[in-house]
Amino acid sequence: MSTTEAHTGNHDGLWRAGWYRFAKALRSPNFGPRPAGAQTDLIVLHSISLPPGEYGGEAVQQLFTNQLDWDAHPYFQSIRGLEVSSHFYVRRNGELWQFVSCDERAWHAGVSSWRGRENCNDDSIGIELEGLEGQPFEEAQYETLVSLCPAIAQHYAIAHIAGHEHIAPGRKQDPGAGFDWRLLHEQLGWKSQMFPPHVMQW
Repeated sequence: MSTTEAHTGNHDGLWRAGWYRFAKALRSPNFGPRPAGAQTDLIVLHSISLPPGEYGGEAVQQLFTNQLDWDAHPYFQSIRGLEVSSHFYVRRNGELWQFVSCDERAWHAGVSSWRGRENCNDDSIGIELEGLEGQPFEEAQYETLVSLCPAIAQHYAIAHIAGHEHIAPGRKQDPGAGFDWRLLHEQLGWKSQMFPPHVMQW
């Protein structure tokens, strides 16, 4: 398959203009074009909950769409005015949301570097998991990842998968020690070389 087909085609019926068929679409204004010639070959896993450690509300969706009421909780003052987004968001029950077309550049990685390249937003797909860094994630979330990641890899030339903590060490700690990289590796069946080296050292 040519690069053009991979990015614009709908060969498997799962994608349309970078939107995944099985995700709930909620468009974020926080995105931009990928740089010319960018190769989308990295998946970045994050964790998020708003307020931290509280699950089940709509605050994450509101944050990614610039609709969050900054006065609704004291914690929100610390992120007031933040404009961010992710391509995907996986809730504790496995429910999948999408905010930005994977053909576009979402604002999830920040200052970052991986596989010898800076600015991981340029050529990565970001997946946020509802959770708190360092805490365990739910079986349903792994199930969603195990279906989503191969679907992404069918459509984009994915060669790497890493956590936010790996691409921005010292600045970010998510998804953290509670994320089971070994389980994801086993369930995806991807080569160990695609994962951060230190998560493969058991």
